[in-house]
Amino acid sequence: MQGVLAPIQFAIFAVSLWLVVTYLATGEGFTSATISVVVKTIVLYAIMITGAIWEKDVFGQYLFAPVFFWEDVLSMGVLALHTAYLAAIFLGLGTPREQMLLALAAYAAYVINAGQYLWKLRRARLEAPAQSLAEPAA
Repeated sequence: MQGVLAPIQFAIFAVSLWLVVTYLATGEGFTSATISVVVKTIVLYAIMITGAIWEKDVFGQYLFAPVFFWEDVLSMGVLALHTAYLAAIFLGLGTPREQMLLALAAYAAYVINAGQYLWKLRRARLEAPAQSLAEPAA
């Protein structure tokens, strides 16, 4: 599921980032930018739920398995920022510009978090051939 949702979320993120930055630069398109951030946040929640289920199946706990501890810690920050954005939108907190700046902060955290996972995946792929070469044949 992660292999499907992650690229979808990234595509939504890319479009949404463009809409948010366009709004901040021009003052136009607030509604489109807002909808895009809400959609991105919903997909983020779906990825977090399916990821937690996968982590439980593979590592025996829903979150903070030692192998993904720091990625999960930052994921909680990403979720907190996205949730704060939703609260700001639905409770009418802050100006539209402040709401979009909060979305940008959430997106910056998302990019860092996604980078963590991609780096870990790359390291695992690079180490896997070396490990299989070091293992004696049975």
